[in-house]
Amino acid sequence: MNEFTHGKVVPIDLNSEMRQSYLNYAMTVIVGRALPDVRDGLKPVHRRILYAMHELGFTHDKPHKKCARVVGEVLGKFHPHGDTAVYDALVRMAQDFSIRYPLLDGHGNFGSVDGDSAAAMRYTEVRMAKLSSVLLRDIEKETVDYRPNFDETIDEPVVLPSKFPNLLVNGSSGIAVGMATNIPPHNLGEVIDGTINLIDNPEITINDLISIIKGPDFPTAGVIKGKDGIKNAYKTGRGVIKVQGEITPEKMNNGKTRLLITELPYQVNKARLIEKIAELVRDKKIDGITDLRDESDRNGMRVVIELRKDVKHEHITNLLLKHTQLQQTFGIIMLALVNNEPKVLNIKDILVHYLNHQREIITRRTKYDLNKAEARAHILEGLRIALDNIDEVIKTIRAAKTTQEAKEGLTSKFNLSEKQAQAILDMRLQRLTGLEREKIEEEYRELLERIKYFNDLLADPQKIDNVIREELTEVKEKYDNPRRTRITIDHEEIDYEDLIAEEDVVVTITHQGYIKRLPSSTYKRQRRGGRGVTAVSNKNDDFVEHLFITSSHNYILFFTNKGKVYRKKVYEIGEGGRQARGTSIVNILPIEKDEKITSVMPIKEFSEGYYLFFATKYGYVKKTDLNDFDTNRKNGLIALTLAEEDELIAVKLTDGNQKILIGTHHAQGVKFDENNVRCMGRLARGVKGINLGNEDYVIDMVTAKDDEYLLTVTKKGYGKRTKISEYREQSRGGKGIKIMNLTDKNGELIAFKTVTDGEDLMAITNKGFIVRQNVSGIGVFGRTTQGVRLVRLSEDDSIVAVAKVVSDGEDTEIDTDLNIPLDEEYEEQE
Repeated sequence: MNEFTHGKVVPIDLNSEMRQSYLNYAMTVIVGRALPDVRDGLKPVHRRILYAMHELGFTHDKPHKKCARVVGEVLGKFHPHGDTAVYDALVRMAQDFSIRYPLLDGHGNFGSVDGDSAAAMRYTEVRMAKLSSVLLRDIEKETVDYRPNFDETIDEPVVLPSKFPNLLVNGSSGIAVGMATNIPPHNLGEVIDGTINLIDNPEITINDLISIIKGPDFPTAGVIKGKDGIKNAYKTGRGVIKVQGEITPEKMNNGKTRLLITELPYQVNKARLIEKIAELVRDKKIDGITDLRDESDRNGMRVVIELRKDVKHEHITNLLLKHTQLQQTFGIIMLALVNNEPKVLNIKDILVHYLNHQREIITRRTKYDLNKAEARAHILEGLRIALDNIDEVIKTIRAAKTTQEAKEGLTSKFNLSEKQAQAILDMRLQRLTGLEREKIEEEYRELLERIKYFNDLLADPQKIDNVIREELTEVKEKYDNPRRTRITIDHEEIDYEDLIAEEDVVVTITHQGYIKRLPSSTYKRQRRGGRGVTAVSNKNDDFVEHLFITSSHNYILFFTNKGKVYRKKVYEIGEGGRQARGTSIVNILPIEKDEKITSVMPIKEFSEGYYLFFATKYGYVKKTDLNDFDTNRKNGLIALTLAEEDELIAVKLTDGNQKILIGTHHAQGVKFDENNVRCMGRLARGVKGINLGNEDYVIDMVTAKDDEYLLTVTKKGYGKRTKISEYREQSRGGKGIKIMNLTDKNGELIAFKTVTDGEDLMAITNKGFIVRQNVSGIGVFGRTTQGVRLVRLSEDDSIVAVAKVVSDGEDTEIDTDLNIPLDEEYEEQE
């Protein structure tokens, strides 16, 4: 084959050529035809139609023009893919039953909800809708990039300025190669309100956005049943919603009942629906319908279904929903192009990308206006100089033989630029009047103010956001209209959780593995040294090992010594009285015989930007993204890989910027920044956190802040508070420094917690007693002291665990293990 390489035939590998060619084709379809851009929500064909009409001047205040003229312009200049493709896209942009806020104003037959196609393009006429001007506003001010068209003879915009989030407002659907998008339309006012709230609070959660953007708003109205599909779509970019038509029973004069269909699910063909109902009646799949007719007119939709007297309308309604398109599902896939890459986005991602686009638009527009203003001010400065020296200017011009000589004379004599000199030469004699001169001075003062405004705007991102907020508000006030699609409860979605009151509860887990929940009011605050109340009726020397307070609707993550994690809702745990032993944990979690719960954590939701930080008995630490644990696998998940005989000791929730303090049985501690530990996957083992001495081991880990205290408690009931700032920050993996002075009098270190004034301490003894006291009553001592007596213990009793709660009715989550509030309320029970 080498003999052909010197000619025109080049040998290639067919497999690699097919692979590359198909990939090129796929990317062309994905980027160039089928998917919308996240910034303006338009596919290339829609963008080209709007831009071509903008260039032709077919705006909303001009007469309608033939659609064939628009299609020809788009084909000839921008989109060489066939006139049918362009005309079909144009028609859809003008149909008020296909698009929530039509971008084109059509004149003539543009089809109907019955499936009638539009008339030929030579008969129909079109112009831009008022809202389209908002998509194209400021495009002439160099706000967007341009690229050459298909034959590189003219340029076309890469994206439109889009002064409202069109991707969500009008939605989009398309099938590419190996992927598809199906974004439903939304209410413009709700979407703008959500965008403004994102401007005001960049940390807004998707749940907060869902309370503002309630769900899709279809142009054909209808009813969305349930919110689960909406929530899934907004959080993950994918979801399925159930949409129904509006069916209303109505009594007739003859005593019979009829059903009126006044709204349809999105994209349902009315004529086909009526044919389907008639077919069901003919095949006797639905019995009881005596008449079926379409009374729809220009005032609205009205399909009448008359029923026999002996038939219940609820039964017929259910059959219609089951067998026809009066009820159907809408699969949401929020796939869009981000920097020419297809990505599935949640609702916040879409709004963030849109806001970034608008910030760039405002910045580029401001720079354009600033350059224009500065250029005009430069000319006016030259005119002012000329007016101040008019006699000398006229003399210089009269003395010159040519225009060029006059220009050079002005520039040299009055230190003017060529543009200023040319402006003086072009100046009319009428500008020499007093009134005209005053106009020049007034225009110059206004320009200086505008230049100052533009410079201030470019220097302050907050002011740019204020401009975006004002422009969005203006669009909402002008174009918003009421929501059409109603959202109702889907009884099939009613969750057991909805029937359970949300309240703060105490959860206890004993050493032998018994768990229960009970109201937080069970425990009363006591003074330091009190005897406490019994938390559980002890049997066989069992004692409480874990205790925390949380909301009944929160999750609980159970971490075991084997490095596994299990998940349960708090309300799934059986409720028991104060003296009750509780339920064996093996009855609610599938743990193994030698597996033991070592750490429990209440979690409200699995949010972005949070991590779980692990510490093991042998001193290893690891950080993993919280979202990696958002699964309800019944057999649990591996949280980390452990070395032989190592155990998981503690887990903390962090935001990625915490200080970590690890403490050992021998009261040695290491404080370090969590950023010294990179984020790892669930199966990773981790890295060395502390270098342990002989027979020493890690007992706990806390997240530490310098304005907090470290509370240390020993086995014999002694404790103290020490300022966290006394523990200097060290490198991860060191031997650490002394946390507390241990003696025979106070016993081994059993627990340590970070505390602040206003919190309460719960100390749990081996016999199941709990002593509750405010931490402000515990003395503050240096880190090397042995502390004071906190709890009076009998000779055969000892402290086994310590927990803390927030007191005094503060609106903050009761936080037993975490330093990150979970935004729940708790009122102190006195």
